[in-house]
Amino acid sequence: MKKFLSLCLLIATVILFQGFTAVKKPAKVLVFSKTKGFRHASIGVGKATIQKMGLSHNFEVDTTENADVFTEANLKQYATVIFLSTTGDVLNDAQQSAFERYIQAGGGYVGIHAATDTEYDWPWYGKLAGAYFTSHPAIQDARFVIKDKNHPSTKFFTDSVWMHKDELYNFKDINPDIKVLITIDEKSYKGGKNGAFHPFSWYHDFDGGRAFYTSMGHTNEAWAEEKFLNHLWGGIEYAIGKQKKLDYSKAKSKLL
Repeated sequence: MKKFLSLCLLIATVILFQGFTAVKKPAKVLVFSKTKGFRHASIGVGKATIQKMGLSHNFEVDTTENADVFTEANLKQYATVIFLSTTGDVLNDAQQSAFERYIQAGGGYVGIHAATDTEYDWPWYGKLAGAYFTSHPAIQDARFVIKDKNHPSTKFFTDSVWMHKDELYNFKDINPDIKVLITIDEKSYKGGKNGAFHPFSWYHDFDGGRAFYTSMGHTNEAWAEEKFLNHLWGGIEYAIGKQKKLDYSKAKSKLL
């Protein structure tokens, strides 16, 4: 009888503990798509697709083209900030400072397509994004070579080569510290200018935070392609990280 009562007490304790266990809040991400140069027609479908992805993978999505949201107080709520085909000079000095501090505190960054055609006069951003855009040939098919299958954005690939159609960026000022996930074979298309080693998707830990970039996503059709969406979700997942509370004591940039 005593053993039975002890068992009942144990079960009741477990049930009570589970009832008081805090449910982990879903991660929250900010999609930023302000443009001061060329504006991609795929931005609209990109935002809608990321919002749909959030429903599938249990993360919340805010979207904006208002750079005024780049304040320390506001950025604190986000696990990662996604630059969706931004172009040109989209943040002022104070907003840049707030974003630097956000990354230094442990925040995440995801750059999609024209995110590398952004903020050419802000070297810190160029290193975070991993490179700057220089040019592109016509949209065409190319051989995408999977270099690293040990990352959430590439682990689902079963083959080492993926034939994909997109706008194929050439880059300058490539950060040597990036960890390359996918390259493109310049022999498989016309107009490549980076040579035998042409990175196209990558990630790296940078200045206290996490950064993922993919040059894919130019066309509306790309946003309906399963492999691209799996690749992008893996990059977002990496950038979100373990959802640790941001530690602004580690931020080095001065808040302007």
